[in-house]
Amino acid sequence: MAKYVRYTEEQLHRANTVDLETIIARHGERLLRSGKDRRLVTDHSITVRGNRWYDHATMKGGLAVSFLQYHWGLPFAEAVASLLEMKAYTAEETIRESKPTPFVLPPRNGNMHRLFSYLINERKLERKVIEVFALEKLIYESREFSKKGTEYHSAVFVGLDEHGTARHCHKKALGTSGFCTNVEGSDSEYSFHWVGASEKLYVFEAPIDLMSYISLHFENWKEHSYVALCGLSEYAMLKILETHPNLTTVILCMDNDRAGIAASERMSDRLLGLGYQDISYDRSELKDWNEDLCGAKE
Repeated sequence: MAKYVRYTEEQLHRANTVDLETIIARHGERLLRSGKDRRLVTDHSITVRGNRWYDHATMKGGLAVSFLQYHWGLPFAEAVASLLEMKAYTAEETIRESKPTPFVLPPRNGNMHRLFSYLINERKLERKVIEVFALEKLIYESREFSKKGTEYHSAVFVGLDEHGTARHCHKKALGTSGFCTNVEGSDSEYSFHWVGASEKLYVFEAPIDLMSYISLHFENWKEHSYVALCGLSEYAMLKILETHPNLTTVILCMDNDRAGIAASERMSDRLLGLGYQDISYDRSELKDWNEDLCGAKE
């Protein structure tokens, strides 16, 4: 059962004032100009301006908290916690058209004790799966300091390009908030992934869901390919298909919620338009694959 959290009016106000362009970009989604607004590339009916959003198809809208609930299916408490963390992390920065931010991986911690404890004890991932990704330097634990000097640690999921160079980084806080973000300068075409020799590609929203699925389907998992979009945009999926022509079977394993189902349908249409015929869906019984894994372990 989720723990009930009571937020103050001041906390709710701060969460609702987070710039939506910032948080959408940090989740790997792109925006198009639409007059004074920005329109989601993944859902053209939704526009944002500052901390406000509106879905012209359903005639619903609101502020930042309700956007995370509506578009990404987050529970209220998790949406508020993520926005408060984002507020502190970005120092109220906004996404502007400017020179690209240099991509730099977060500094490594001296060990991965917190990372393994979090992934095994809280997320119920198989240790052997974690060890494989850690050995390939695709996951590690970071150690950073806030502007106020507070030390914090994150689970870091690295995306490499075809030459083995790090091009993308997704961070998930190893604290109570579970805040996650894509590091500035990340190239959304190269998010967290694994490439095998078979023709199958499994597509997920988040790295932990990818690793949860592998933990649930452990036998011969290394033979197949997997990609976590770190959001709802299909750029990483299309890139891995472009660079690995042996991948002809695509299994869409997005979250079992409104946003995930809509994204799956959109991606299926895109793949059909590109000539892919062997496309299927594999949906979790609960909201996502980590919830299924935790339920199975309990």
